[in-house]
Amino acid sequence: MKLTGAEIIWECLIREGVDVVFGYPGGAILPTYDAMTKYPQIHHVLTRHEQGATHMADGYARASGKVGVAIATSGPGATNMVTGIATAIMDSSPIVCITGQVGSKALGTDAFQETDVTGVTLPITKHNYLVTRAGDIARVLREAFYIAKSGRPGPVLVDITKDAQQSSAEFDWDGVAPSLPGYRPNLRALPSEYERALQLLNSAKRPVILAGQGILKASATAQVLEFATAAGVPIAVTLLGIGAIPASSPLNLGMMGMHGEAWVNQAIQQADLLIALGMRFDDRVTGNLKTYAPNAKKIHVEIDPSEVNKNVHVDVALIGDLLEIITELRPRVETNARAEWWAKIAEMKGDSAVLDIQALPDNGHLYAAHVINDIWRATKDRETIVVTDVGQHQMWEAQYYRHEAPRSLITSGGLGTMGFALPAAIGAKFACPEKDVWVVVGDGGFQMTMPELATIAQEKIKINVAIINNAFLGMVRQWQEFFYDKRYAATPLLGPDFVKLADAFGLKGVRVTQRSEVTPAVLDGLAHEGTVVFDFRVEQEDSVFPMVPAGAALDKMIRRPKRDVLAETGSDKEWQMPTAKAPAATTENS
Repeated sequence: MKLTGAEIIWECLIREGVDVVFGYPGGAILPTYDAMTKYPQIHHVLTRHEQGATHMADGYARASGKVGVAIATSGPGATNMVTGIATAIMDSSPIVCITGQVGSKALGTDAFQETDVTGVTLPITKHNYLVTRAGDIARVLREAFYIAKSGRPGPVLVDITKDAQQSSAEFDWDGVAPSLPGYRPNLRALPSEYERALQLLNSAKRPVILAGQGILKASATAQVLEFATAAGVPIAVTLLGIGAIPASSPLNLGMMGMHGEAWVNQAIQQADLLIALGMRFDDRVTGNLKTYAPNAKKIHVEIDPSEVNKNVHVDVALIGDLLEIITELRPRVETNARAEWWAKIAEMKGDSAVLDIQALPDNGHLYAAHVINDIWRATKDRETIVVTDVGQHQMWEAQYYRHEAPRSLITSGGLGTMGFALPAAIGAKFACPEKDVWVVVGDGGFQMTMPELATIAQEKIKINVAIINNAFLGMVRQWQEFFYDKRYAATPLLGPDFVKLADAFGLKGVRVTQRSEVTPAVLDGLAHEGTVVFDFRVEQEDSVFPMVPAGAALDKMIRRPKRDVLAETGSDKEWQMPTAKAPAATTENS
């Protein structure tokens, strides 16, 4: 059948199984928006910023495992998507971004709202396209979805000129199946590599599995648990790997890395074999590479060959689908309880459990650790997705909320994008409307994308927004405290009254200042039919412990001082909103 390019876009999305798109209209994409009225099967969510649209598509993809779709116009609309696209590429999220472009005859003339968005996004997309003919749209979109979700997932951008949207062409879905001979996403490990990996594992005395997000992408939780149980291997998880292994599993040691548990990092450093499953040896995980796991052989199971030996040299690389590789290895693994190694780990753990929130007494002040742990206690028996922003609250959530299910934590890991949480949670809610969705966000990151509260109000969806409000850019302030002699330059943060802000959008706002108020407020919020914005006014100069300083060895951690917590955090001071002008770095302010 003959259709306009704009109609072909929607026909393709329907055939790809898309039921919701996130976008913002404009002149160069207007033909596509006009054609949208003919396709009520697809729900369009009007965002308040194009960055929000990409984060929503990202959150949708992470929660559902499907491809998320974001739409924007040319020029500033397209460039506003850049941060969201970069977030998706770093965390391997499959999204397709469709942007309008000026007419093909105007390309290169600096026409109104013209930007070379394919050039801009070339380093941060898995692939991108500029389409100037209506007849190419179906083929390109089929390829875009295939590329986005195959192999190591990632974002693909399709830039379509306005005249390509307006002109007509024959639509032949079956005749344009993806044919990409140079694209090889389905690699296979060699038999000799399997043999070498099995030799290393079966002879190891102190092995540790490093569980990354690749387990979630491969839907391999059950298989990894079976493999680790048979081999008697403890499991450490990355930030993005949280949820891949249930927190209650006796095999799960906890999170590794800069703000991971002390005994986990020590176990890695003392290991004689590391088995990295779908993780990329990020610098926040390894610490100083020169001192990283110095006595350990390393096996890397990875779908993306470019990640192998990029940061850490490995002894065996098993390239391919993680589920297939673990399934192949499992029957050939020698059963081994490794009692001595587990006893050594128990000894290292000892009484150093930094997650013991009793170290933060209920002394009339509200600690973020208490807030997040109480939210977990109130929601642990419900189907819940937590979406975090970036900063101290992100690390406290990773430490104090115990995730049992895959895809129950969504966070910006690689890029560390402030402003990610609120829009990504909207996407997650559309992906899983039957689940509770919680936003855990700092007052700094929240203010970056808080206009998306209007999107929530317009769509009439329910999300619970927990603002961990310390009136600082908290993680930057912590670095200033530890490494810059408490010179709090540009980190005291003036914010609005978040309760009044919620009310302005027609949402419910709740302020919490005492530990005793947390659980009742959370339960009341869960019972409320609409979105609730919680302003948790937490201790202002608390820090995340432990912490591996940048460039230090993984086991050289700064730990919470054992002296009185009040003396360490300044908790005897009243919570105060900073003035608009940041205070000077004086003893009183520090």
